[in-house]
Amino acid sequence: MTDSTPKNVEQYLEQLRSALADADAAMRQDALYDAEEYLRAELAGNPGQPESEVLARICNSYGAPDEVAEVYRQREETVNEAMRMPARPVQDSALARFFGIYLDPYAYTSMFFMLLALPTGVIYFTVVVTGGALSLGFMILIIGIPFFLLYLGVIRLFAFLEGRLIEAFSGIRMPRRQPYEQKDKPILTRIMEMLTDSRTWLSMVYMLLKLPLGIAYFTAVVTLVSLSLGFIFGPFGEVTTDFDLGQPILEGWSSLILVPIGVLLLTASLHLFRGVMRIHANISKGLLTQVGE
Repeated sequence: MTDSTPKNVEQYLEQLRSALADADAAMRQDALYDAEEYLRAELAGNPGQPESEVLARICNSYGAPDEVAEVYRQREETVNEAMRMPARPVQDSALARFFGIYLDPYAYTSMFFMLLALPTGVIYFTVVVTGGALSLGFMILIIGIPFFLLYLGVIRLFAFLEGRLIEAFSGIRMPRRQPYEQKDKPILTRIMEMLTDSRTWLSMVYMLLKLPLGIAYFTAVVTLVSLSLGFIFGPFGEVTTDFDLGQPILEGWSSLILVPIGVLLLTASLHLFRGVMRIHANISKGLLTQVGE
């Protein structure tokens, strides 16, 4: 055993965290959770043995922190390659890049996510507000603590599921596993850890913000897509009319000028949806990923 060999789980995780300092935050969090779960299980399977000796054996078999970090980097590359959507063809001209958005699958998944943001935002807002109010009300009863633990557990579960949804619709890496929980810890200790975990409160903030964001996203998508399709198909179906006068905005062949305007608007809208999804995913990653991991 060398001087750099970790003497306890905390030192092992700290060395692993340092070895993955330049890695993606979500991947680093998953690696730390995986490693902690394995280390705790090994310690539980060797009761009575000094923790330093168990850690020394783990470093020889499971791997030292720097070796484990390299394994995770290689695994991440393999998984990302398997999950990556077909790349959009590289375009040379600005015009080709502008209209090339139609070949980007994430443009359409981003639009669908923005539509889905409204119903999920309603669910999240209801869970956070109603669950929080009930938790405070139940604190004077014997079921108060179990209900509060359940409430925090639901918040974490929804935050995890939201992260998986965001990664699927945006392609941006999010946490892929739930945090490790030591089941043998006293209830009050577990409550204090959840209360002092920044992820708990940031997840609640995210869920509360999802409702107003969902309303804005849904409104933007419906308005822009409807207007674009109306311009494109209106001249052919005579649906682009002035509702007050009941007369077409443009008559005859002159109405066809609305078609290219609609195409340009729809193309720009897809770029907007893709950009909004990227911004939303990166902000969500900061809120739903463990701070300092």
